[in-house]
Amino acid sequence: MRFQNLQGWLDWQAQLHPSSIELGLDRVAAVWQHLYPHPFPVTVVTVAGTNGKGSCVAMLDAILRAAGHRVGSYTSPHLLHYNERIRIDGEAVSDDAICRAFERIDQARGDTSLTYFEFGTLAALDIFTRSALDIVILEVGLGGRLDAVNIIDPDIALITSIALDHTDWLGDDLEQIALEKAGILRANRPAVFADTNPQQALLQRAAAHNVPLAVAGRDFGFNVVDKAGEWFWYSTAHTIENLPPPALTGSCQLQNAAAVLQVIMLLPDTIDVTPEAICQGLQRIELAGRFQVIPGPVELILDVAHNPAAAQVLADSLQRSPCQERTLALFAMLSDKDIAAVVQVLAPHIDVWFLAALTSERGLPVRELQRQVDLSGTPAQTHTAASVEKAYEMALDYATEGDRVLVFGSFFTVADVLQRLSAK
Repeated sequence: MRFQNLQGWLDWQAQLHPSSIELGLDRVAAVWQHLYPHPFPVTVVTVAGTNGKGSCVAMLDAILRAAGHRVGSYTSPHLLHYNERIRIDGEAVSDDAICRAFERIDQARGDTSLTYFEFGTLAALDIFTRSALDIVILEVGLGGRLDAVNIIDPDIALITSIALDHTDWLGDDLEQIALEKAGILRANRPAVFADTNPQQALLQRAAAHNVPLAVAGRDFGFNVVDKAGEWFWYSTAHTIENLPPPALTGSCQLQNAAAVLQVIMLLPDTIDVTPEAICQGLQRIELAGRFQVIPGPVELILDVAHNPAAAQVLADSLQRSPCQERTLALFAMLSDKDIAAVVQVLAPHIDVWFLAALTSERGLPVRELQRQVDLSGTPAQTHTAASVEKAYEMALDYATEGDRVLVFGSFFTVADVLQRLSAK
């Protein structure tokens, strides 16, 4: 084996390919075909979209496991441990399992160069084929059409939302981005769109390939019944009543849940899911970093929101959950994001900003972050720190009982704080 531990493999993979991102399927598909030339052995649901992918994967996973099915799920990025990306029955797979998968991929690839993400995707697929699963859920990393996940033909495609993000790679308007997301659609296989306003590029792609596309608000939807959050789901063919609210906070989660239930209705008869399993699954969902609230005299909220659409969802959630005193924001972002738009959305909800630089090479320098916050015209106080950890310490020192500390802007931002919390 080339390396005896997981970190050795990951460090090597990060340097193996000339670029950290290279969209395209030829290289990774060739390696997969060499490694596993047969059709993928289980039902596959592929999830793409700008926001809500992780929430939908977590919901699907929880409901299907509550129904007694053996589920594999692949997501990215991770927050604390790389193993979080590859889960079987809700548990992250072991270092040893990933290392053995990496070794098989290394042997199969010959002189083909793979990116860090491509190695991880192939490892997940390799592990899943060897694990006697009933169903696999794959989350697209970037876009859809040219993402490594797309080497596998999904039985059902779910597109959660379409908004501006990763514009350098996917295009700078919603129709271009929709076309990239629609790349996960397969001819004559069902698909679900979680939003009520589908782009023409998505509709045209579905029509051209005879894809039965279920669209929120047209083919399925939801209604809230009471203040406790009980709701019911409906489609043109089914109704499910007396549903509990998903165990994920956020104004978008019922929309995500409705799309997930539509996917469940489209599963083959061999994957049976009862209304009781749906209720149990909705109540058991666990997903770090999505309006994750840690109570205390000073409440802590962790949210990976990193684009304007996600920032709006976060702003709505803050407004629906007011605190007694002030909202203190620990904010750090990557340089390729629309920082100004995110700041403008959240500025009305924040009393004090604690700005930090990320250790990632794509991290935005704190001086530029300060400039973007200043340009928003917010009268709020701002403080700067050289790292997320320092900014977190500053925010905690500044906070008094009844305040809340909001950590947001990137997976990296949330991960740095979670790392500190887990070390206690």
